[in-house]
Amino acid sequence: MSSFGSPNDGPVAIRRERRSDVAARESLLDAAFGPGRFAKTSERLREGREPARGLAFVARRGGRLVGTLRLWPVVTGTGHACLLLGPLAVAEEARCLGIGAALMRQALQRANLLGHRAVILVGDAAYYDRFGFSAATTGTLRMPGPYERERLLACELVPGALRGAGGLIAPASLPPSRLSGLMDRIAGGQAPIGQPA
Repeated sequence: MSSFGSPNDGPVAIRRERRSDVAARESLLDAAFGPGRFAKTSERLREGREPARGLAFVARRGGRLVGTLRLWPVVTGTGHACLLLGPLAVAEEARCLGIGAALMRQALQRANLLGHRAVILVGDAAYYDRFGFSAATTGTLRMPGPYERERLLACELVPGALRGAGGLIAPASLPPSRLSGLMDRIAGGQAPIGQPA
C-alpha cells in the first residue's frame, strides 16, 4: 500500500482491490462513464473475466473509494501476451490530486515486477504519453469491435515486447466456470459455498 496527499486534502492510500470494494468501485465507474460503459469495445475483453492476479487497484481517501484501475490478461493474434489497462477512473471531487497518475505508476510498476512484458489500452494519447504509452507499436493490432485507431496505445515494459505483434486482441483466458471459482475458494482457504466460514 502506498499513501500520498496533503493534510488539507486528506491522505490518499493506494492498495490492491478487495472484495469489499466491489460495490463502491462499480458506483464510481457508473458515475465516471455512465450507462454506456458496458458497450465499450474494451469491455468485450473484460466481461465475465477476472483481472490479472494482483493487478487490480483502488485509491481511498477519507474512508471513501475515489479511484480504480485494473489490468486484464490479453493476447494478440500473433500470440504476444500482454495486459489491457482499464478502466481508470477517479471520483470527480478527487480529480487534480494526482490519483490517476499514482494508480498508473503503481499498476505499471507492479505489472513489471510480476514479469508482464507490455500493456495496451484505448485512451487519450496526450494523457497516457507521460507513462510511456504510444501508438508506435499498435498499428497492426485490432480491437474486437469499433474503436478509434489512434487511441489504441501500448507501453512496452520490456523493450521490443510487441515486436511483430499483430492481429485481433483477445482475452488470454476463458471466463472462469462456477467449478473453478469454487476450487479457487477452497484452495484460498475460504469456506465453500453453503458452508460456514
